[in-house]
Amino acid sequence: MTDGFLFATMTKPIKGSKKLLNAWAFYDWANSVYTLTIASSIFPIYYSALFSSSEELVSAFGFEMKQTVLISVVTAFTFLVVAVSSPILSGIADYVGNKMNFMKFFCYVGGLGCIGLYWFSLDYIHLSLLFYFMGLIGYWGSLVFYNSYLPDIAYEDQQDSISAKGFSLGYIGSVFLLLLNLAMVMKPEWFGFDIGTTAEEHDLAKFEAMKVSFITVGLWWILFSQYTFYVLPKGVSTGHKVTRNVVLNGFRELQSVWAQLKSNLQLSRYLRAFFVFSMAVQTIMLMAVYFGEKEIAWASESEKTTGLIISILVIQLVAILGAVITSRASSKFGNINTLIFVNFIWLCLCFYAYFMVSPMQFYIAAGLVGLVMGGVQALGRSTYSKFLPETEDTTSYFSFYDVAEKIGIVIGMIIFAVVDQISTMRYAILFLFVFFLAGIILLFKVPKQ
Repeated sequence: MTDGFLFATMTKPIKGSKKLLNAWAFYDWANSVYTLTIASSIFPIYYSALFSSSEELVSAFGFEMKQTVLISVVTAFTFLVVAVSSPILSGIADYVGNKMNFMKFFCYVGGLGCIGLYWFSLDYIHLSLLFYFMGLIGYWGSLVFYNSYLPDIAYEDQQDSISAKGFSLGYIGSVFLLLLNLAMVMKPEWFGFDIGTTAEEHDLAKFEAMKVSFITVGLWWILFSQYTFYVLPKGVSTGHKVTRNVVLNGFRELQSVWAQLKSNLQLSRYLRAFFVFSMAVQTIMLMAVYFGEKEIAWASESEKTTGLIISILVIQLVAILGAVITSRASSKFGNINTLIFVNFIWLCLCFYAYFMVSPMQFYIAAGLVGLVMGGVQALGRSTYSKFLPETEDTTSYFSFYDVAEKIGIVIGMIIFAVVDQISTMRYAILFLFVFFLAGIILLFKVPKQ
């Protein structure tokens, strides 16, 4: 009995161990395929291909709207659900001691949602949108609990490096699967799809390959997550019962942070600026491929599919370089000055996008977006971290930060959808320059000390 106990103790990964850190980072390898294949590249192309023209309307929830407006509204609603539910669920998980169960739940919901996208059809639009909703909420919901594991498995001096390793694994894994999916779409005959003898049959084979790629994402996500689930601590059940106070505790923490922000001028002013410019950044990132599919004059359907996926790969590659350049610039010129400059580039990109027509212009925009996307995301979060007061309750502050970011996405997507519905996507992109301009003005008001 004693020997068995000692063996179990010796084999159980301890905090800071290489095995535990790598198992945590490996979840990035598992789930990042969702953001690249579903959110950013192949699904937007597939969704747009369902419609005979860019002006075709779709009926859903009792309304007729443009197809891009529909996906914007559903995306906004999903982020609203995440913003409202994450403080509740994370509070319950911490109190009861079962956050692994929550993480698994959202992982499986997201993975099954991706697999369900194989049957995405305009004939069953509401069920199809449910699968899209499941994938999106599964990804963001699981991240809430995945991120909360970081202080449990890593010491403070290890957290930056293992977080970066997770990002790297996620990038490598997602690009690897996207290249495989791209090969499936461009050369369906290599993977056993019947391409037929006519151009129409060949296009149908590509369409089928896109649908199969959604299944590969769901299976990849679920299967590779098992190693993380096996190694990470399962949590110790506290035996506590969930009460009304526990459910509301997460919101009380957010309310407490909000009250403390009023006495911290630097942090509160920065958070206002971040909320405004992040709203526009996230909206552009979520809708970029839909814009490229509808507004760019591609020579053929084949060129469009290849071009859009290549542009996503360009953004991913350049984003890493952008993060490095921005980090070095911030150390020389300061975080706020660097963010002002990055926001100015985003502002110019809104005007540039309005006049984009050719594929080459779109590729140039993709390179510039990647350059400032990696920079603004990395610098936005690190600047917030630097401005935090001396406190051990950093979790509540970052929970507030995450909720603010999600609410910003909701507002940005709704504004984009409204402008798109009454005019075009070009005017919707152009309108976002207002938020970058407001962000720059608000950043100038952040005290340097």
